[in-house]
Amino acid sequence: MNIAVIFAGGSGQRMHTRDIPKQFLEMHKKPIIIYTLEIFDKHPEIDAIVIACIDGWIEHLNNLIYQYRIDKVKKIVQGGMTGQMSIFNGIQAAKEISGEEEAIVLIHDSVRPLINNEVISENIKSVKKNGSAITTGIVKETILVINDDESIKSVPDRYHSRVAKAPQSFWLKDIYSAHIKAQCEGLYDCIDSCSLMKRYGHSLYLVDGPYENIKITTPDDFYTMRALLDAQEDRQLYGRQ
Repeated sequence: MNIAVIFAGGSGQRMHTRDIPKQFLEMHKKPIIIYTLEIFDKHPEIDAIVIACIDGWIEHLNNLIYQYRIDKVKKIVQGGMTGQMSIFNGIQAAKEISGEEEAIVLIHDSVRPLINNEVISENIKSVKKNGSAITTGIVKETILVINDDESIKSVPDRYHSRVAKAPQSFWLKDIYSAHIKAQCEGLYDCIDSCSLMKRYGHSLYLVDGPYENIKITTPDDFYTMRALLDAQEDRQLYGRQ
């Protein structure tokens, strides 16, 4: 069983939106989160979708899911106090859905709507083969590792560097176990799932994704998404390459 766990707990502070979380902002009259959900909903290998939603917006999300006919959403749970805990709430819901059946979870940001079917399929394939799949992006500029005083500590080889993106996918039992261990240690704010899995000794394998697999966090990202969608529409209408 393959379950998408969609994290929709962000408030949009860096987007400077006070009244509406960034995942519910509209692009071409459609909320960003719906673009994301539609990709997973239409993918033939995805069996179910779980969403961890920001407090106070679950009813609104339910209305959107009905409006856009997102059929594979099986549970919407409330987000936690941190991103890590929101994901854990989603993983718990996935565990309830899968029951005794072996399951893969694909953990994904609701505001990362420009993935494609190939990325999802490659994530599932990698988990079956290697036990994990971390979607990445090729580094186009030099990365610097700095000290606390902002002096440069090291300059990693660009060829062996990647930017971690999403989905980040694992066997459900493995990521669930890692979350339980973290909570037993009092760790509740790990930055992402791959960091958590690495902490507890799991080997991580990458799936290179498209460069446009951006996270819509700032106004600049919003405008970039709009440009990319417009370019996709032009290709469909005019056959542009």
